[in-house]
Amino acid sequence: MFLGWFGIWQMVLLGVPAAALFAWAGWPRDAVEANWAQAGAVFLVAVASGVFNTVYASQQYIVRRDPATYEQYAIWLQRHGGLPIPENAAAFGGGDAALRFASMGFYAHDGAVVPQFMPGAPILYASGFTPAILGALAVLTVGGVTARLAGARHAWIGALAFAVALPILYTSRTTFSEIPSLVLLFGGIALVLAGRRMFVAGLVFGLALLVRIDGLRDILPVLVFGMVAERKLLAGVVAGGGVGFGAGFVLSRPYFDYLSGSLLPLLAICAVVLVVAPFVKRVPRRLPGVAAAGVVLGVLAFAVRPLVETVRRPVTNPDDELTAQLIAAVQKANGLPVDRTRLYYEDSLYWVVWYVGLPALLLAVFGAFTLARKMERPWLLPTAIILWTTVTTLYRPAITADHPFAARRLVPVIIPGLVLLAAWGARKLPLWAAAGLLVVPPVITSIGTAFTPIERGELAAVQGMCDAIPEGSTVLIVERVTGDRLTQVVRGQCGFPTARVAYPEGKDVPLEADVRRIIAKTRDPVLLAAEPGQLTAYGTPRQVMALRTRQDERSLVEAPDGTWSLSVDVWLAVP
Repeated sequence: MFLGWFGIWQMVLLGVPAAALFAWAGWPRDAVEANWAQAGAVFLVAVASGVFNTVYASQQYIVRRDPATYEQYAIWLQRHGGLPIPENAAAFGGGDAALRFASMGFYAHDGAVVPQFMPGAPILYASGFTPAILGALAVLTVGGVTARLAGARHAWIGALAFAVALPILYTSRTTFSEIPSLVLLFGGIALVLAGRRMFVAGLVFGLALLVRIDGLRDILPVLVFGMVAERKLLAGVVAGGGVGFGAGFVLSRPYFDYLSGSLLPLLAICAVVLVVAPFVKRVPRRLPGVAAAGVVLGVLAFAVRPLVETVRRPVTNPDDELTAQLIAAVQKANGLPVDRTRLYYEDSLYWVVWYVGLPALLLAVFGAFTLARKMERPWLLPTAIILWTTVTTLYRPAITADHPFAARRLVPVIIPGLVLLAAWGARKLPLWAAAGLLVVPPVITSIGTAFTPIERGELAAVQGMCDAIPEGSTVLIVERVTGDRLTQVVRGQCGFPTARVAYPEGKDVPLEADVRRIIAKTRDPVLLAAEPGQLTAYGTPRQVMALRTRQDERSLVEAPDGTWSLSVDVWLAVP
């Protein structure tokens, strides 16, 4: 990909041997004691998950939120083999002060366009993996770790409780990065528990950065564990993390610049950990008791947080303004008082209760408390990762808090981690009781949206629009929302040189003089907008998209239980 050589055959020739090498290197020294029924039940849950989420998969191609950005990133990689995306300014007669090649999820950088996110997930999607397949692999991964730590008898319960949670259904149906991240993080845990080759386990942990740069926070306990106990594990983390960090730095530098306010302090923390950890010679005698008490006090603190804190963020930049506008609109739709600075982060523990249920949370707290007191070696690293990531994520989710979209923050570690701890906490209960406590509550929450796919019809709508654009055209988008949503879609999926025309602040359409000046220089221009009246000054409009579908609900203070309507109209005119 760095060399622009990405393609299916390259992935087959390089990826299959690499996967076989990883499988050989990570093969466990000792198998989990399980019978065919116990192992088969986990596989059955994984297959059922994959089939169910394939049937109800969503289609997110129009760039409104992150999934479509990942989809368009993957489409570009699949068709062109590398980055960056050329602006192709020559098709517009050269540069112009009113031309804009960037759009939602895609930055303008050094005369080209680069996607916003890390390349790991788009590489997987471009290689033929679907979200549902990755979701099924995640179920297998969680089931396997549950079998090794909580016992094979409860593995299928853990797999099922994980699979039916709404955030897992949600992120297994469309192109998010959280499920691939989960597979790497819990796959790394599985490899550590297998005890075969620690370098390979560390490499898998480190490669989580290739999928999500937030993975740097999640693997911080792995750095500590590697420095104190397993230097080969640390070497693997550094190698894998170097690949991930390097890929992000080279392929999405503007994204790193945007995240620098949080990324640089996190890198500083990692550096401090690497310096201090070698001086830790032994575990303080009081640490188990302090850690166990911290589990209980931490849960209580998050439980009372809404009573003592209302998290707000003042609007200080254009991104904050967009978020504030979204929050205000969602508050009105939800019938809530309008306070556009609210972030709703104080409710984060209750998000967990919505999606895994109170019984699972209490069993997980009991499990974490007991394990913290025992400090058993197999549980040290998994517990550290789960607790560290849970606390830091719940304290600052760093996402617009409308659900189910915000639920993705719970996917890579928190939900699988709490299910794992809850399965261990319930291991002495009868199977029927454990299954009821862990599975029924998340099913009750998920049932409201589990059988309602969202954004169906987008692929056909986009293809219809592409077919309606005359061959050889150069596309100018002359309306704000259409430009945000469709600039990269037309460029990458339809295959036409595409740009937006800048509009004055507070307006949705550009100045007519700017549009006419650019039309005069552009090779075979075609104009797109959201309404026919926005095009009549330049030509005869005709509608090329009239999408009517469903979208995510946007719920702020309770679990989502339905969907909202979505309409997307696009009109075309040839000047």
